[in-house]
Amino acid sequence: MKVKRNTLLLIACLVWGAAGFNILRLGVLAYPAYLSVLNFVLSALAFAVFQYFVFGRLVKKHTARITGYEEERHFFLKFFDVKSFIIMAVMMSGGIWLRSSGIAPDRFIAVFYTGLGASLLTAGIRFGYQFVKAVIAAGEKKTAFQDEKETKLCRQSLRAAGRYPQQRPFRKAGEL
Repeated sequence: MKVKRNTLLLIACLVWGAAGFNILRLGVLAYPAYLSVLNFVLSALAFAVFQYFVFGRLVKKHTARITGYEEERHFFLKFFDVKSFIIMAVMMSGGIWLRSSGIAPDRFIAVFYTGLGASLLTAGIRFGYQFVKAVIAAGEKKTAFQDEKETKLCRQSLRAAGRYPQQRPFRKAGEL
């Protein structure tokens, strides 16, 4: 199924937003037993590290790639490249294994998942922002084009009705 280029940004928004919400939810549900200033600071640190080094760069990279496409319609899974899908699969598998194996204590799940989930959710929101920006920009271009087209059609209609002067040939300087 092919979608418009800007829709790829919306798909990325929804995918990363949903993933971020779910991971953040797991972290927040585990947090009540471990409320402390140190844990909040560690969650904020995890958020900052993932946002700066991973997901912030990912949003910029994929936004530039998607907006750089010349064709208007693309396969809906092109919101990411192969490398990003592999990273997503490894992260999901690792997270599921980490929780199901019991290796990671609940405190780690609370602190780390809260920071990671918030960062993923922020990436989803940033993709959504890029989508809105792209739609507004496309709308402005489309409106300008439509105005030009409507003006041309209006002139043609008026000319056909005899109410708009015909285009005059270009005159050289000094000619009357």
